[in-house]
Amino acid sequence: MIEYEIKKIKHATQIIKGQVSKPVEILMILGTGLGNIVDQLSFNHALDYKDIPGFPTSTAPSHAGRLVFGEFAGRSVAIMQGRLHLYEGWSAREIAFPIRVVKALGATKLLVTNAAGSLNPAFNPADVMMITDHINFTGHNPLIGPHNDALGVRFPDMSNAYDRIVQRHIRSAFDRNNIALQEGVYAGITGPSLETSAERRYLRQLGGDAVGMSTVIEVVAAKQCGFQVAGLSAISNRADGGPDQLPDTIEEVLEIAAIAGRKMLTMLPDLIRSWSKGSGVNKND
Repeated sequence: MIEYEIKKIKHATQIIKGQVSKPVEILMILGTGLGNIVDQLSFNHALDYKDIPGFPTSTAPSHAGRLVFGEFAGRSVAIMQGRLHLYEGWSAREIAFPIRVVKALGATKLLVTNAAGSLNPAFNPADVMMITDHINFTGHNPLIGPHNDALGVRFPDMSNAYDRIVQRHIRSAFDRNNIALQEGVYAGITGPSLETSAERRYLRQLGGDAVGMSTVIEVVAAKQCGFQVAGLSAISNRADGGPDQLPDTIEEVLEIAAIAGRKMLTMLPDLIRSWSKGSGVNKND
């Protein structure tokens, strides 16, 4: 089983290299309502997920399902325009597959973005939250099952999942662009149903600042691969479970996430340039 998975990774990598010759430095995964970031890319090539052997296809609203290659802020990037979710029926290992493929293409840095509800009552819709850590409430892990060292270490350390050095770059980039930045812990759930008010209060009590249906599986796989990871959440709705909790709709989530996405896009070139100047992983930081 594991040997077959590694063969699939190599096959997909070979197919992509046949069309995209330049090594990738940075992988970006774009969440709900944030796909327009790709419009700022100096475009080189794009592949639909369905045309890459072994790639699951994205079915979530606003997720185009393309792997796009190009230049962003002078760096060679690959952008997953649309991500994969457990609620679509994909396994955790299937969700990890694209990350392992792009790692094989040379990427060493990963920026994950997502739309998330604010468990923290101090956060407002359209805020941007830098993810400082996460809690995996999904009950899934992409590393469960047979292991081969070709995928990375068996027991990757997650104590610095969202690299603290890169967090400094993020703070500086937001500050230089005069954009307010929230910080907090992302609580990952499976979905697709939104949380009950009681669940939201519970997640808050357990340390979550924002809640969403993605990201945690990707980051676990990325850390095993050796990626340096950064994460940003577009706060799309209030989700504190209080007495004034209002119903949410996907239309409103997309609209608000797009506003926060424009804030991210304003500072993103600044972040990419400063991140790429050689900030390494400091395990003691």
